Formats: sequence, structure tokens, C-alpha cells
Amino acid sequence: MAKALIAMSGGVDSSVCAYLMKERGYDCCGITMRLYDSSSFTGAFKENTCCDERDIEDAIRVTNRIGIPYQTIDYTDKFQSAIIDNFVESYEMGQTPNPCIECNRKMKFEMLLNEAISRGCDKIATGHYARVEYDSSSGRYILKKALDLNKDQSYVLYMLTQEQLSKIVFPLGEIKDKELTRQIARDNWFANSEKSDSQDICFIPDGDYASFIEKYRGKPFAEGNFVDSSGKVLGRHRGIIHYTIGQRKGLGISSSAPLYVTAIRPDTNEVVLSHGEGLFSNVLEAENINLISVPDLYTPKRIKAKIRYRHKEEDASAIQISEDKIRVTFDKPQRAITPGQAVVLYDGDIVVGGGTIC
Repeated sequence: MAKALIAMSGGVDSSVCAYLMKERGYDCCGITMRLYDSSSFTGAFKENTCCDERDIEDAIRVTNRIGIPYQTIDYTDKFQSAIIDNFVESYEMGQTPNPCIECNRKMKFEMLLNEAISRGCDKIATGHYARVEYDSSSGRYILKKALDLNKDQSYVLYMLTQEQLSKIVFPLGEIKDKELTRQIARDNWFANSEKSDSQDICFIPDGDYASFIEKYRGKPFAEGNFVDSSGKVLGRHRGIIHYTIGQRKGLGISSSAPLYVTAIRPDTNEVVLSHGEGLFSNVLEAENINLISVPDLYTPKRIKAKIRYRHKEEDASAIQISEDKIRVTFDKPQRAITPGQAVVLYDGDIVVGGGTIC
């Protein structure tokens, strides 16, 4: 019997994932990766929780109900150094990172693959909404969008390698409606069947990134100047970590027309504002790339691209300009292309690859 390692967060998606894998005939074992423990930080973090005891208890209830073994493994030290430190440093450099993507890249799937190998498991399964298929014509594993496009999570999975994809199963990717996932949980009397979906960044559940960074660093960040594109001082800002490209609200600047953040300059501690000029561009470059459906992009390829998780796909061309960098040229200028975010390339429902906007 094939063995499967199931990543369990305590939520309904990973619980139904475990159930479906067992129904498919796999010898399953559940595992929760404890990534963030507020008690390991100073008192400033007590209000923030992730993978807390309630989530673990929910995972235990489900694994007991479906009859599979379960274990928690502590990765908090690695998560702090690989994800939280990187998140904070990126904001300090004027970027807007996506820690969920970095967590998938550096933590979840890398660690899960190691755990699966050490346990003799044939497959890794998670509750993500996406699909994996093998393309015999190219000899490559491909990542595809979920059937339920409203829940599709392929954007945050573009970094998966061929080795990882060869081991991964996403059973929820075949479900056409999230409500069907909840119904499976209800039918099996899972205690978490009505549990709400997780929101925001797991280690900042209140969404106040700037306050978290100041607490994490143990200091406030220096005020500086708002300037226009010519360098004219328009006012004072509260510290560059409070701002992101395209931001309009919370600037505290009076103007006859709306002002937007168009650039952040950490070297001079300046935030550049404009009435919209400079906010649109039709070209970006991305580094730290990962290509899935193709071995390289040295020949230009027509694709659709997303520059944020909730961003609409837009027509563009992509070309690889070095071993670890691509250039994407959009047919129409895009608003607020933001360094630190990911650009993900699609060919229909297939993920071509992606990278970090630089």
C-alpha cells in the first residue's frame, strides 16, 4: 500500500484532504508543522498566534476520527530565521514581500519532502486548491489551476520544483466548489467543518504589519520626507515600513487630487508621492525564478501574468534574460507593480512559472 504524508493545519481543507487520501487507499499519517509560537517571543507578541493548541486539537480530533496516526513537529526556529526575518528585512528595504510564498518555498514543501523521505512515504498531500499532472510529451510535471477558480491557490505554489511536484497530491484541486469540501467534513462529523478560512499572514493575524515590525525590531522607525518625483518635500512620513507602492489612504497629506505612493527610497528614507503619474508600467523584471511547464524561457513566450494574488491576469510576453531573471512586458500598463511581490505566468490553466519582482 502506498504511503502518504498529510500536512494538517487544523482547518477544514487539510482535514478533508486527509480523508480523501485515505479513501483513495493510501496508508496515511498526519503531521502539523508548528511554525510560529508567540510564547517564544517577547511579551509584545502574545496577541499573535499560529498553529496554536486549538488548531492542533482540531487536527487530532480529525485524525482520530478517520483513524490515522498524527504528530506535530516544531520548526519555529527555522521559520523565524527563514521567513519572519526575511519579511522584516524586505520591508526595511522598501519592498512588499509575500511571506506565504516564501514559506511554501523554504519551509512547507522543502520540509515536507524531507519528512516524507525519512518516513518512507510515496506522496505528500496538502489542502491547497491546485492540481498536479504529468505531461508525457515534455517529460515534466505541471502545476494547474484548481477547478474552483474562486479558491485557486496556484499563484502561491509557483515555486514548486519538479522533484516536489512528482511527490505532491492536491485532492481538493478537483473539487468544483468549496462548499462541497465543507459538506464532506459535515458528512463525516468533523469538529472543524464550519471553521472559517485563515486570513492574512499567519504571524500577523491583525494585519498591522508596521506595528509587528517595530515590535520585532524593538524600536520605532525614523520619520522622513514625502517628496514628489522632482524631490520637492511634500510633508513628513511615519517611517517607510508603513507604506507600499500604490497606497493612497493613510498618507496624512492634504491635496486637491488623490496622492499615491509611487516609490520608496530606503537609502534616503524618502517616500515618493504623485497624482498617479509613475504608478503605471508595462515592463517588470523578476528574479529568483522557478519555471515549471518549460525548462527555460530564452525564446519569448506569450502568456498571461498576475502581479498579485488577487490581481486579474493580463496579456503579456515573457523572456528569460539571465539564468535567474525574466522580463515580462504587458500589452497594457499595469498599476502599482510592487518589488517583493511575485509575478506568476500562466498558459491557460497551466502555471508556466514565476519569480520575485525586483
